[in-house]
Amino acid sequence: MTPPDAPHNRWSDLDRPPLNAAALRRGLLRPDGLWSSLDIVEATGSTNSDLAARAASGRLAEGAVLVAEEQTAGRGRLDRNWTAPPRSGIFLSVYLTPGGGVPAERWGWLPLLAGVATATGLAQSAGVDMALKWPNDLLVTVHGSERKTGGILAERAGDGVVVGVGLNVSLRAAELPAPHAGSLALAGASSTDRETLLRAVLRSLEQWYGRWRDAGGDAAGSGLQAAYAAGCATLDRPVRAELPGDRSVVGEAVAIDGDGRLVLATGDGLRQPVSAGDIVHLRGVEGGLT
Repeated sequence: MTPPDAPHNRWSDLDRPPLNAAALRRGLLRPDGLWSSLDIVEATGSTNSDLAARAASGRLAEGAVLVAEEQTAGRGRLDRNWTAPPRSGIFLSVYLTPGGGVPAERWGWLPLLAGVATATGLAQSAGVDMALKWPNDLLVTVHGSERKTGGILAERAGDGVVVGVGLNVSLRAAELPAPHAGSLALAGASSTDRETLLRAVLRSLEQWYGRWRDAGGDAAGSGLQAAYAAGCATLDRPVRAELPGDRSVVGEAVAIDGDGRLVLATGDGLRQPVSAGDIVHLRGVEGGLT
């Protein structure tokens, strides 16, 4: 008997049905809304790369949405690969142009905003309590342990920013790319219907982006800074930040500052803001800079 997850199995659409572009457009594209277009492709290297190329050519309006059923060269932070079986996840990129209303120095909040919006949308649509690992990982709990089930990648392109969301939805344990990975299904999601989840995430992203943009990119004034801190699993625990130049700083994560940086309290009494780097959650450690 052919396994149900074998390629080209005649029954595979029952387990992981394709997305319905027409239905998604009806539910998301409105004359007064943010989303201006929505395209679904069967497979691509990277939705972020595709939208960035279109933005660089000047042929992309704000609110363009690109979704792939499969990514063959999906990228995370630091150009790490992100792969999953076809139709097993959400592989999504959007194009945003905050423009003159939001100073460019505040655009760094966009990946954090996307994390809050994704977690909020999935809590409502899938009943999953998702946590945020600074700066842009999405965590779920599987068998009592934190597992990465998704991530955010934001890149400057053209006059704006391409924001990508990658999310493991229906992956089984045997399909996970790494031992520390997870999926919504393994976390006990009440729904793994990707159209329902996509609508929820994009509506939540539209709402959060509108609030932040209307506040001139003020993360505190829009409520974004507080919302991110409330959902951030990195805060109030010892961490190691692996920084550019083969340096690292160890301490307790105590705050997300107004620029979206992670603030560490180190063992020598200093407060060290971290704007970029890999974060490792630790059980217990003495702080310091190395």
